[in-house]
Amino acid sequence: MFDFDVLVVGCGLSGATVARVLAEKGYHVKIQERRNHIGGNMYDYVDKHNILVHKYGPHTFHTNDKVLFDFMNKYSDWEEYKLTCGAEINGICTPTPFNYQTIDDFYSDEKAEKLKKRLENAFPNRTTITVVEALNCADNIVKEYAQFLFDNDYSLYTSKQWGVSPSEIDVSVLKRVPIRLGYETGYFEDKYQVMPKTSYTDFFVSILDNRNIKVELNVDALDYIVLNSDNKLIIDNKTFDGAIVYTGALDALFGYKYGQLPYRSLKFVWNNEKIKSKQDMPVVAYPQEEGFTRIVEYNKLPVQVTESTTYAVEYPLQYDPKKNQEPYYPVLTSKSKEQYKKYLSLSKGTDNLFLCGRLADFKYYNMDQALKKALKVSEQILEFLYNKK
Repeated sequence: MFDFDVLVVGCGLSGATVARVLAEKGYHVKIQERRNHIGGNMYDYVDKHNILVHKYGPHTFHTNDKVLFDFMNKYSDWEEYKLTCGAEINGICTPTPFNYQTIDDFYSDEKAEKLKKRLENAFPNRTTITVVEALNCADNIVKEYAQFLFDNDYSLYTSKQWGVSPSEIDVSVLKRVPIRLGYETGYFEDKYQVMPKTSYTDFFVSILDNRNIKVELNVDALDYIVLNSDNKLIIDNKTFDGAIVYTGALDALFGYKYGQLPYRSLKFVWNNEKIKSKQDMPVVAYPQEEGFTRIVEYNKLPVQVTESTTYAVEYPLQYDPKKNQEPYYPVLTSKSKEQYKKYLSLSKGTDNLFLCGRLADFKYYNMDQALKKALKVSEQILEFLYNKK
Protein backbone atom coordinates (compact mmCIF):
# COMPACT_ATOMS: atom_id res chain seq x y z
CA MET A 1 0.00 0.00 0.00
CA PHE A 2 2.90 2.37 0.81
CA ASP A 3 6.34 2.38 -0.79
CA PHE A 4 8.03 3.53 2.43
CA ASP A 5 8.37 2.19 5.97
CA VAL A 6 8.90 5.55 7.68
CA LEU A 7 7.57 9.01 6.95
CA VAL A 8 9.65 11.88 8.29
CA VAL A 9 7.97 15.27 8.50
CA GLY A 10 10.64 17.95 8.19
CA CYS A 11 14.11 17.94 6.64
CA GLY A 12 16.12 19.69 9.34
CA LEU A 13 18.85 18.14 11.47
CA SER A 14 16.43 15.98 13.48
CA GLY A 15 14.55 14.62 10.49
CA ALA A 16 17.64 14.04 8.36
CA THR A 17 19.44 12.24 11.19
CA VAL A 18 16.58 9.84 11.85
CA ALA A 19 16.17 9.23 8.13
CA ARG A 20 19.84 8.32 7.65
CA VAL A 21 20.02 6.00 10.67
CA LEU A 22 16.92 4.09 9.56
CA ALA A 23 17.95 4.02 5.90
CA GLU A 24 21.27 2.41 6.80
CA LYS A 25 19.29 -0.34 8.54
CA GLY A 26 17.50 -1.07 5.28
CA TYR A 27 14.25 0.78 5.86
CA HIS A 28 12.70 2.92 3.14
CA VAL A 29 12.23 6.49 4.34
CA LYS A 30 10.26 9.32 2.79
CA ILE A 31 10.92 12.87 3.96
CA GLN A 32 8.32 15.56 3.33
CA GLU A 33 9.47 19.15 3.71
CA ARG A 34 7.09 22.08 3.28
CA ARG A 35 9.88 24.49 2.35
CA ASN A 36 11.69 24.49 -0.98
CA HIS A 37 15.04 23.35 0.40
CA ILE A 38 16.68 20.77 2.63
CA GLY A 39 18.47 21.61 5.88
CA GLY A 40 15.71 23.21 7.93
CA ASN A 41 16.87 26.29 9.79
CA MET A 42 20.50 25.30 9.20
CA TYR A 43 20.15 26.01 5.48
CA ASP A 44 22.85 28.26 4.05
CA TYR A 45 23.67 29.58 0.59
CA VAL A 46 26.00 31.94 -1.26
CA ASP A 47 24.33 35.31 -1.83
CA LYS A 48 24.72 37.56 -4.88
CA HIS A 49 27.73 39.21 -3.23
CA ASN A 50 29.51 35.83 -3.08
CA ILE A 51 29.16 35.60 0.70
CA LEU A 52 27.98 32.42 2.42
CA VAL A 53 25.01 33.34 4.62
CA HIS A 54 22.64 31.45 6.92
CA LYS A 55 19.07 32.12 5.82
CA TYR A 56 17.52 31.57 9.25
CA GLY A 57 20.14 32.99 11.58
CA PRO A 58 23.63 31.91 12.69
CA HIS A 59 24.47 28.29 13.39
CA THR A 60 27.66 26.83 14.83
CA PHE A 61 27.95 23.25 16.00
CA HIS A 62 29.31 22.81 19.51
CA THR A 63 29.28 19.87 21.90
CA ASN A 64 31.24 18.06 24.59
CA ASP A 65 29.95 14.71 23.35
CA LYS A 66 32.46 12.94 21.08
CA VAL A 67 29.79 10.51 19.88
CA LEU A 68 27.77 13.40 18.47
CA PHE A 69 30.84 15.07 17.00
CA ASP A 70 31.91 11.81 15.33
CA PHE A 71 28.44 11.40 13.85
CA MET A 72 28.62 14.82 12.21
CA ASN A 73 32.10 14.03 10.88
CA LYS A 74 30.75 11.03 8.97
CA TYR A 75 28.94 13.33 6.56
CA SER A 76 31.09 16.43 6.22
CA ASP A 77 34.50 17.92 6.87
CA TRP A 78 34.55 20.42 9.71
CA GLU A 79 36.97 23.06 10.93
CA GLU A 80 37.36 24.65 14.32
CA TYR A 81 35.36 27.81 14.79
CA LYS A 82 34.96 29.55 18.12
CA LEU A 83 32.10 32.00 18.01
CA THR A 84 32.60 35.39 19.62
CA CYS A 85 29.66 37.60 20.49
CA GLY A 86 29.06 40.95 22.09
CA ALA A 87 26.37 43.26 23.42
CA GLU A 88 26.29 46.99 22.90
CA ILE A 89 25.40 48.71 26.18
CA ASN A 90 25.54 52.49 26.58
CA GLY A 91 27.48 52.71 23.34
CA ILE A 92 30.13 50.18 24.38
CA CYS A 93 30.40 46.75 22.76
CA THR A 94 31.32 44.35 25.54
CA PRO A 95 31.89 40.57 25.23
CA THR A 96 29.11 38.08 25.83
CA PRO A 97 28.99 36.04 27.92
CA PHE A 98 29.87 38.97 30.15
CA ASN A 99 33.31 38.63 31.69
CA TYR A 100 35.87 40.72 33.56
CA GLN A 101 36.31 42.87 30.46
CA THR A 102 32.69 43.90 30.97
CA ILE A 103 33.53 45.03 34.48
CA ASP A 104 36.51 47.00 33.15
CA ASP A 105 34.28 48.56 30.48
CA PHE A 106 31.80 50.03 32.95
CA TYR A 107 33.66 50.53 36.24
CA SER A 108 36.64 52.58 37.36
CA ASP A 109 39.85 50.64 37.96
CA GLU A 110 39.40 50.70 41.72
CA LYS A 111 35.75 49.65 41.68
CA ALA A 112 36.44 47.01 39.04
CA GLU A 113 39.10 45.28 41.15
CA LYS A 114 36.87 45.41 44.20
CA LEU A 115 33.94 43.87 42.32
CA LYS A 116 36.06 41.04 40.89
CA LYS A 117 37.27 40.11 44.37
CA ARG A 118 33.75 40.19 45.76
CA LEU A 119 32.55 37.91 42.94
CA GLU A 120 35.34 35.42 43.62
CA ASN A 121 34.62 35.47 47.36
CA ALA A 122 30.90 34.98 46.80
CA PHE A 123 31.40 32.16 44.27
CA PRO A 124 34.70 30.41 45.12
CA ASN A 125 36.15 27.92 42.66
CA ARG A 126 33.62 28.91 39.99
CA THR A 127 34.40 30.03 36.46
CA THR A 128 30.83 30.97 35.56
CA ILE A 129 27.64 31.91 37.35
CA THR A 130 24.14 32.71 36.17
CA VAL A 131 22.60 36.15 36.37
CA VAL A 132 19.91 34.58 38.56
CA GLU A 133 22.53 33.52 41.10
CA ALA A 134 24.16 36.94 41.04
CA LEU A 135 20.84 38.72 41.54
CA ASN A 136 20.19 36.58 44.61
CA CYS A 137 23.68 37.01 46.05
CA ALA A 138 23.97 38.20 49.65
CA ASP A 139 26.78 40.57 48.66
CA ASN A 140 25.16 43.88 47.70
CA ILE A 141 28.05 44.91 45.44
CA VAL A 142 27.69 41.71 43.43
CA LYS A 143 23.93 42.15 43.40
CA GLU A 144 24.26 45.72 42.08
CA TYR A 145 26.45 44.51 39.22
CA ALA A 146 23.94 41.80 38.36
CA GLN A 147 21.13 44.36 38.48
CA PHE A 148 23.08 46.59 36.08
CA LEU A 149 23.43 43.71 33.61
CA PHE A 150 19.81 42.68 34.09
CA ASP A 151 18.44 46.19 33.58
CA ASN A 152 20.61 46.99 30.56
CA ASP A 153 20.74 43.62 28.81
CA TYR A 154 18.95 40.53 30.12
CA SER A 155 15.57 42.16 30.79
CA LEU A 156 15.54 44.29 27.63
CA TYR A 157 16.72 41.50 25.34
CA THR A 158 14.35 38.99 26.92
CA SER A 159 11.33 41.28 26.53
CA LYS A 160 12.08 41.88 22.86
CA GLN A 161 13.10 38.34 22.00
CA TRP A 162 10.26 36.54 23.76
CA GLY A 163 7.49 39.12 23.84
CA VAL A 164 6.86 38.58 27.56
CA SER A 165 8.28 40.10 30.71
CA PRO A 166 11.36 38.40 32.23
CA SER A 167 9.24 37.40 35.23
CA GLU A 168 7.05 35.21 32.98
CA ILE A 169 9.76 33.45 30.99
CA ASP A 170 11.12 30.13 32.21
CA VAL A 171 14.23 30.71 34.29
CA SER A 172 16.21 28.33 32.05
CA VAL A 173 16.16 31.02 29.34
CA LEU A 174 17.82 33.57 31.63
CA LYS A 175 20.45 30.98 32.55
CA ARG A 176 21.48 30.25 28.95
CA VAL A 177 24.03 33.08 28.83
CA PRO A 178 26.28 32.93 31.94
CA ILE A 179 28.48 35.53 33.59
CA ARG A 180 32.17 34.60 33.46
CA LEU A 181 34.52 35.06 36.39
CA GLY A 182 37.60 35.77 34.32
CA TYR A 183 38.75 37.21 31.01
CA GLU A 184 37.97 34.14 28.90
CA THR A 185 36.18 34.93 25.66
CA GLY A 186 34.14 32.92 23.18
CA TYR A 187 30.42 32.29 23.37
CA PHE A 188 30.65 28.57 24.12
CA GLU A 189 32.94 26.46 26.29
CA ASP A 190 32.38 23.08 24.61
CA LYS A 191 35.32 20.87 23.67
CA TYR A 192 34.23 20.66 20.04
CA GLN A 193 33.29 23.92 18.33
CA VAL A 194 33.15 23.71 14.55
CA MET A 195 31.59 24.84 11.29
CA PRO A 196 31.54 22.92 8.00
CA LYS A 197 34.45 23.54 5.64
CA THR A 198 32.03 24.02 2.76
CA SER A 199 28.48 24.62 4.00
CA TYR A 200 25.67 23.17 6.08
CA THR A 201 23.71 22.55 2.91
CA ASP A 202 26.57 20.36 1.66
CA PHE A 203 26.37 18.43 4.96
CA PHE A 204 22.68 17.78 4.37
CA VAL A 205 23.26 16.68 0.78
CA SER A 206 25.70 14.12 2.15
CA ILE A 207 23.59 12.81 5.03
CA LEU A 208 20.57 12.40 2.73
CA ASP A 209 22.59 10.61 0.04
CA ASN A 210 21.22 7.11 0.52
CA ARG A 211 19.17 5.05 -1.93
CA ASN A 212 16.62 4.30 0.80
CA ILE A 213 15.85 8.01 1.36
CA LYS A 214 13.43 9.95 -0.81
CA VAL A 215 12.97 13.68 -0.22
CA GLU A 216 9.89 15.63 -1.33
CA LEU A 217 10.14 19.42 -1.11
CA ASN A 218 7.27 21.92 -1.17
CA VAL A 219 5.03 19.33 0.47
CA ASP A 220 3.15 20.09 3.67
CA ALA A 221 2.58 16.69 5.27
CA LEU A 222 -0.29 18.09 7.33
CA ASP A 223 -2.29 18.38 4.10
CA TYR A 224 -2.26 14.58 3.88
CA ILE A 225 -2.00 13.28 7.45
CA VAL A 226 -4.93 12.99 9.84
CA LEU A 227 -5.54 11.15 13.09
CA ASN A 228 -8.83 9.28 13.18
CA SER A 229 -11.01 8.74 16.24
CA ASP A 230 -9.03 5.59 17.09
CA ASN A 231 -5.74 7.54 17.14
CA LYS A 232 -4.65 5.81 13.91
CA LEU A 233 -2.55 7.80 11.47
CA ILE A 234 -4.24 8.17 8.10
CA ILE A 235 -2.21 9.17 5.04
CA ASP A 236 -4.14 9.88 1.83
CA ASN A 237 -7.21 8.21 3.35
CA LYS A 238 -5.30 4.99 4.11
CA THR A 239 -4.21 3.71 7.52
CA PHE A 240 -0.44 3.84 7.92
CA ASP A 241 1.08 1.44 10.42
CA GLY A 242 4.72 2.29 9.76
CA ALA A 243 6.52 4.96 11.78
CA ILE A 244 5.93 8.68 11.43
CA VAL A 245 8.59 11.06 12.71
CA TYR A 246 7.14 14.49 13.30
CA THR A 247 9.47 17.48 13.77
CA GLY A 248 6.99 20.34 13.37
CA ALA A 249 4.89 22.30 15.85
CA LEU A 250 2.79 19.82 17.82
CA ASP A 251 -0.28 22.02 18.14
CA ALA A 252 -0.60 22.13 14.33
CA LEU A 253 -0.63 18.32 14.12
CA PHE A 254 -3.64 18.20 16.44
CA GLY A 255 -5.52 21.06 14.80
CA TYR A 256 -4.84 23.48 17.69
CA LYS A 257 -7.26 21.53 19.88
CA TYR A 258 -5.94 23.17 23.05
CA GLY A 259 -5.11 26.49 21.41
CA GLN A 260 -1.93 27.68 19.72
CA LEU A 261 1.35 27.06 21.48
CA PRO A 262 3.43 30.26 21.62
CA TYR A 263 6.44 30.36 19.35
CA ARG A 264 8.58 33.32 18.36
CA SER A 265 9.43 34.06 14.78
CA LEU A 266 11.99 36.39 13.22
CA LYS A 267 12.07 38.98 10.47
CA PHE A 268 15.46 39.36 8.82
CA VAL A 269 16.37 42.65 7.21
CA TRP A 270 19.31 41.90 4.90
CA ASN A 271 21.93 44.50 4.04
CA ASN A 272 25.19 44.63 2.12
CA GLU A 273 27.74 47.41 2.44
CA LYS A 274 30.94 48.00 0.49
CA ILE A 275 33.03 47.87 3.63
CA LYS A 276 35.24 45.16 5.10
CA SER A 277 33.60 45.08 8.53
CA LYS A 278 30.37 46.26 10.11
CA GLN A 279 31.08 45.32 13.72
CA ASP A 280 33.89 43.86 15.80
CA MET A 281 32.25 40.47 16.29
CA PRO A 282 30.09 38.29 14.05
CA VAL A 283 27.10 38.44 16.40
CA VAL A 284 26.32 41.56 18.43
CA ALA A 285 23.19 42.05 20.54
CA TYR A 286 21.64 45.51 20.82
CA PRO A 287 19.38 45.25 23.88
CA GLN A 288 18.82 49.01 24.17
CA GLU A 289 17.81 49.52 20.54
CA GLU A 290 14.17 49.69 19.52
CA GLY A 291 12.66 46.67 17.80
CA PHE A 292 15.63 44.55 16.74
CA THR A 293 17.68 42.26 18.96
CA ARG A 294 20.94 41.63 17.15
CA ILE A 295 23.00 42.01 13.99
CA VAL A 296 24.77 39.04 12.45
CA GLU A 297 27.64 39.73 10.06
CA TYR A 298 28.19 36.75 7.81
CA ASN A 299 31.64 37.38 6.35
CA LYS A 300 32.80 36.58 9.88
CA LEU A 301 30.68 33.40 10.15
CA PRO A 302 32.85 31.68 9.01
CA VAL A 303 35.64 34.12 8.20
CA GLN A 304 35.48 34.96 4.48
CA VAL A 305 37.72 37.23 2.45
CA THR A 306 35.27 39.56 0.74
CA GLU A 307 35.10 43.02 -0.80
CA SER A 308 31.87 43.82 1.04
CA THR A 309 29.92 42.61 4.05
CA THR A 310 26.46 41.08 4.24
CA TYR A 311 24.63 41.31 7.53
CA ALA A 312 21.14 40.63 8.82
CA VAL A 313 19.26 42.69 11.38
CA GLU A 314 16.95 40.41 13.37
CA TYR A 315 13.52 41.55 14.52
CA PRO A 316 11.63 39.06 16.73
CA LEU A 317 7.85 38.79 16.40
CA GLN A 318 5.04 36.61 17.57
CA TYR A 319 4.61 33.57 15.34
CA ASP A 320 1.31 33.43 13.48
CA PRO A 321 0.69 30.16 11.57
CA LYS A 322 -1.72 32.01 9.26
CA LYS A 323 1.09 34.22 7.97
CA ASN A 324 4.14 33.33 5.93
CA GLN A 325 6.40 32.93 8.96
CA GLU A 326 8.64 30.30 10.49
CA PRO A 327 8.35 29.27 14.16
CA TYR A 328 11.85 29.45 15.61
CA TYR A 329 11.71 29.41 19.39
CA PRO A 330 9.17 27.91 21.81
CA VAL A 331 8.17 30.51 24.41
CA LEU A 332 8.65 28.63 27.66
CA THR A 333 6.36 29.81 30.44
CA SER A 334 4.51 27.86 33.12
CA LYS A 335 1.29 28.26 31.11
CA SER A 336 2.79 27.16 27.78
CA LYS A 337 4.50 24.13 29.31
CA GLU A 338 1.18 22.96 30.78
CA GLN A 339 -0.48 23.53 27.42
CA TYR A 340 2.21 21.48 25.69
CA LYS A 341 1.74 18.61 28.14
CA LYS A 342 -1.84 18.25 26.90
CA TYR A 343 -0.65 17.88 23.32
CA LEU A 344 2.09 15.48 24.37
CA SER A 345 -0.49 13.34 26.14
CA LEU A 346 -2.54 13.23 22.93
CA SER A 347 0.48 12.13 20.93
CA LYS A 348 1.11 9.18 23.23
CA GLY A 349 -2.20 7.69 22.14
CA THR A 350 -0.65 6.88 18.75
CA ASP A 351 2.02 4.22 19.09
CA ASN A 352 3.65 4.79 15.69
CA LEU A 353 4.04 8.56 16.11
CA PHE A 354 7.49 9.75 17.20
CA LEU A 355 8.28 13.37 18.11
CA CYS A 356 11.66 14.92 17.53
CA GLY A 357 13.15 18.43 17.33
CA ARG A 358 12.88 21.86 18.91
CA LEU A 359 9.33 22.49 17.75
CA ALA A 360 7.82 19.06 18.33
CA ASP A 361 9.49 18.69 21.73
CA PHE A 362 8.78 22.34 22.62
CA LYS A 363 12.31 22.78 23.92
CA TYR A 364 14.98 25.37 23.26
CA TYR A 365 17.51 22.86 21.89
CA ASN A 366 21.03 23.58 20.77
CA MET A 367 22.05 21.64 17.67
CA ASP A 368 23.85 18.92 19.63
CA GLN A 369 20.84 18.47 21.90
CA ALA A 370 18.59 18.07 18.87
CA LEU A 371 21.02 15.56 17.38
CA LYS A 372 21.19 13.54 20.61
CA LYS A 373 17.41 13.34 20.79
CA ALA A 374 17.21 12.33 17.11
CA LEU A 375 19.63 9.45 17.67
CA LYS A 376 17.60 8.32 20.69
CA VAL A 377 14.36 8.44 18.71
CA SER A 378 16.04 6.46 15.91
CA GLU A 379 16.70 3.63 18.35
CA GLN A 380 13.10 3.72 19.55
CA ILE A 381 11.83 3.50 15.98
CA LEU A 382 14.15 0.61 15.15
CA GLU A 383 12.75 -1.28 18.13
CA PHE A 384 9.19 -0.45 17.06
CA LEU A 385 9.77 -1.60 13.48
CA TYR A 386 11.51 -4.79 14.61
CA ASN A 387 8.63 -5.70 16.95
CA LYS A 388 6.11 -4.96 14.20
CA LYS A 389 7.51 -7.68 11.95
